[in-house]
Amino acid sequence: MNAKTQQIEQIELSIENAKKRIDDAAALDRLYKSPDFKQIFLDGYFRDEASRTVLLKADPNMQGKREQKDCNNVILAIGMLRQYFAKVFTMGTMAESAIEADRETHQQLLTEDVEDEGNE
Repeated sequence: MNAKTQQIEQIELSIENAKKRIDDAAALDRLYKSPDFKQIFLDGYFRDEASRTVLLKADPNMQGKREQKDCNNVILAIGMLRQYFAKVFTMGTMAESAIEADRETHQQLLTEDVEDEGNE
């Protein structure tokens, strides 16, 4: 396998990976538009549960080490899930930009490959 063939295969793999990231971002976008997702996650978990846990953390009856740790873990979990969703959107946006460049490079390499075969 020559270097150009390896480049073509690598770009094809990159395009497939980009398509997956774009599909994931689109799926998450559809979820965000779902009333059920909004009710359970966006409002229920990210807003209401986060607020409840922060208030619970300050409750005088929740000042033990275990209770504080449990509150911290819930707050951390909420933040990590929200961060993951943001990452999915960011990776999808970046993939949309990268896929066009990859397709152009892929086409150039294929054109060069055909030209090289014609010169042999």
